[in-house]
Amino acid sequence: MNERDFADLAAGHALNALSDADERAYQEALAGNPHWSSHVRDAADAVAAIADTVVPVEPPASVRASLMARITDLPQVGASEPEPERNSADLEDYAAAGPAPVEPELEAVAVGPSAGSGWGLRRWFTLAASIVAVLVLGFGAVTIGQQLTRPASLVALEQVTTAPDAQSATATTTDGAVVTAHWSASTGQSVLVTDKMSALPSDKTYELWFVRDDTAIAAGIFTTDADGKATAVLQGEFHSGDVIAVTVEPAGGSPDGTPSSAPVVAVATA
Repeated sequence: MNERDFADLAAGHALNALSDADERAYQEALAGNPHWSSHVRDAADAVAAIADTVVPVEPPASVRASLMARITDLPQVGASEPEPERNSADLEDYAAAGPAPVEPELEAVAVGPSAGSGWGLRRWFTLAASIVAVLVLGFGAVTIGQQLTRPASLVALEQVTTAPDAQSATATTTDGAVVTAHWSASTGQSVLVTDKMSALPSDKTYELWFVRDDTAIAAGIFTTDADGKATAVLQGEFHSGDVIAVTVEPAGGSPDGTPSSAPVVAVATA
């Protein structure tokens, strides 16, 4: 058995997916090659990482049935014609043969499958069993993908609202829009969440500002959806006592970096 084959067995062992014969081969190869133990740790860490990121969910029976149906379609040794006559040594499973004698300096065990030993087929079954085991761990992989592709604004909002010093304040515009500012001095982040903001023509945009010591500091532009909803992260570091304001500016933002109109809403954070 070479090191790559052992790594495959280590993965199957970590998933409890080895046959009895392959488990024996795995244990014997590990005993003869303790320097391969890194593969054992890597496989165990990988399985633990998967288990920690998904919620256990039993996959639909149709998935398991479909997978096992595919396995049965694989060529089986001796399924269509008798195997050639072999002597007793050839018939012995390589895993039961045990490791070859080694020198005291622990050179690699050179145990390997003989022709027609079925190792390739066993590897297919180990792989299939591993896939089933991962499926049983949960279809939470979809959830993981969703987490990884979440908009940056929602990630920032979660970071702000879960900070130990998270604070928020809400203001209402004259036309009934509801605007909530969330901020955290410890993280230096702030996020504005809007609802029912008025739709703007294509040549206009909303712009965010930090009003600090009577100075307006541009903090980015944003647009809303059809319902006037938006989650906008203010660019730049939030300071305690800032007023978070919104103005209507030309598309692309204020050309000179200062507000060109009175704020449509302003939220005090002090």
